[in-house]
Amino acid sequence: MRIGVLGTGGMADALATHWVRAGHEVTVEGRDVDKAERLATRIGGGAKPARLRVAAEFGQVVLAALPFDAGVSVARELRAALDGKVLLDCSNPVGPGFRLLTEGGPSAARQLAAAAPGAHVVKAFNLCHEDVWRMRPPVFDGRPLAVPVCGDDRATLARVRELVRDVGCAPVAGGGLERAGLLEATAALWVAEEADVQAIAPPLAYAAGQGRERAEGGKRADG
Repeated sequence: MRIGVLGTGGMADALATHWVRAGHEVTVEGRDVDKAERLATRIGGGAKPARLRVAAEFGQVVLAALPFDAGVSVARELRAALDGKVLLDCSNPVGPGFRLLTEGGPSAARQLAAAAPGAHVVKAFNLCHEDVWRMRPPVFDGRPLAVPVCGDDRATLARVRELVRDVGCAPVAGGGLERAGLLEATAALWVAEEADVQAIAPPLAYAAGQGRERAEGGKRADG
């Protein structure tokens, strides 16, 4: 798969490194060409630096590894080059105090989709710090990390699920792009409160109210 990476920060570095190792062709862009060249060299595996539009035109999948306040303007600038492409958004619209900057409006992912309406936007990889994505692979207590993926196009989602597996993780269906805001809000909540998510969430069998019945061997739970 050809992957264009927009950005030269930690998320671009961590994810692109996995994808190069998995055999994908990667081109890295940065407005600072020197940074793009250094990142491409660090990633290795034939990764190449490129200017902004070149990376977008190159990729079948384009990773927007950009700060929230830059993503929309870049997507708008590249809207023609992104037409028909998978645009993968890993951003979190979170400000000081881990306040959600979208403030009840469209999610960061849906703002990208509005800026580049011909692109197939998918939300993924936003729930963890870049250090997690640098792990080879991200496995905790013997279980691969699960990565929710939100998007509207079936073929697009299949490609992103492949990229999730190439990082060593397990893709999880997150619904359509309208649910991307839930992932962004989740990131803001648990980082801000330093919440132990495993302590908050019961086993899946219990989350939907079925756990008691199963625990009692299928007997109906008392009302």
